Amino acid sequence: MESKISRRLKQPLANEVIQYIFLPRLNREFFANFELLNQINLAHLVMLAEQRILDKDTSLWIAEALLKMQQDGPDAVELDPAREEAYFNYEAHLMKLVGHDLGGRLHTARSRNDMGATIDRIRARTFCLRLTAALADVAEAALARAEEFAGYVMPGYTHMQAAQPITYGYYLSALVDAWSRDIERLLHVLDTADGSPLGACALAGTSFPIDRVSTSQMLGFSYPLANSLDSVASRDFALELSATLSIMMITCSRMVQDFYIWSTPEFGYLSFSDSVASTSSIMPQKKNPVVLEYLRGKTSHLIGLTSATFTTVKSTHFSHSGDSSRESTRTCWEGCEEALKALDLMKLLVVEVEPNRDRMMSRAAEDFSTVTDLADLLVRRAGASFRDAHHIIGGIVRDMLDQQLSAGHITCSMINASASQQLGRAISLKEDEVRECMDPVRNVAARRSYGGPAPTSVLASIEVQKARLLKQRQVLETTSKRLSDAENLLKTRVEALVSNRG
Repeated sequence: MESKISRRLKQPLANEVIQYIFLPRLNREFFANFELLNQINLAHLVMLAEQRILDKDTSLWIAEALLKMQQDGPDAVELDPAREEAYFNYEAHLMKLVGHDLGGRLHTARSRNDMGATIDRIRARTFCLRLTAALADVAEAALARAEEFAGYVMPGYTHMQAAQPITYGYYLSALVDAWSRDIERLLHVLDTADGSPLGACALAGTSFPIDRVSTSQMLGFSYPLANSLDSVASRDFALELSATLSIMMITCSRMVQDFYIWSTPEFGYLSFSDSVASTSSIMPQKKNPVVLEYLRGKTSHLIGLTSATFTTVKSTHFSHSGDSSRESTRTCWEGCEEALKALDLMKLLVVEVEPNRDRMMSRAAEDFSTVTDLADLLVRRAGASFRDAHHIIGGIVRDMLDQQLSAGHITCSMINASASQQLGRAISLKEDEVRECMDPVRNVAARRSYGGPAPTSVLASIEVQKARLLKQRQVLETTSKRLSDAENLLKTRVEALVSNRG
């Protein structure tokens, strides 16, 4: 008994090989890639017919069979893992419809290698479009909330210690800038994946007079890849996509961690609706942040999948192989699916969370986050160096903490006395100047330097961010239209082939 796919192999596949390698791969890939196989087969057939590599009658019979397979769907194909994988099962069904000789002619001037690489690039392209749109939705929701809460003053933190006042809207706007770079990275992957490997065959092209530009156009690619070996050897677009998703999810996870802390009763800055929470099986008072915890865990999952992708490819040869081309992309696709789910939950969080304005304001007024402005006031009004001003205000804060007093207990006379002692000359700041520095609202409003948190600056920045997001969405629309046009082109040329009976 021989192999079901090649007389080169005298023995059929061992049961263990079928059960552990080819059956899982067949179940995983056949249904996911069936329509992509249809498109690639139709585009390749049209090209073979137009180049007269296949005669008209042969092309017609195969075209009609392919269209029937497309109409019947993947469930009509009897799957046999002894045939190794998706394409051989597809081809076996085609041969059932048109006969062994005609069915076998479709594979002229190509290989599973370039077909697989083409499928991977189409899948990466599709995921990039979906992921970019989903992330743009998150950013758009965050901008709407940033605009709404541009004046909600809260403490900003460094080292998880109160630093300087900002606003909740400013925080969300900062996240959008980070997500905008993630969108740009996704768009770069979209560009990286925009070359067609079809026609590269196994690694060295073919002696048949194929037209790779034609198949590229029908499959929505902008151009055929220039080097056949690179076409089948490289999955760097999948590596780039995996890395981009990890970077994106790390930013999301950092937001989640802030939300996690800020929603505790000890902080009390944020609250979530019951629709995004869970409860305890034993403690009736509990409202647990289940979505936040899921997203933190999912970020680790994505990083692990990315690590697996890179590690799988690391020591492979620069050519086609099962691990570099198949196992490596498997983790990428899983990462894409998980990232799409995570982005839906991220948008839900951004929309559902509600800031507690009074609590945020109270903490910003009490936790010494405004005192940097007192140091700046000493520089401007008393002629002190900033380092001396830092020492003066730092000493006052230390005294307040030793006495367990809040920032609101700092007085103008304290500052004048401490400054006079430090500088060796009389200092007389005015009470209204000190109060203005200590007021969190005025403190934030005064920070109008480029990139600062003043509400007027934040609102102006949001308009710029909206315009940038619109341009990024336009790239998606342009790409989607190109793919739609390519789909129509393929359909038109197949219809022309089928209608061209002698």
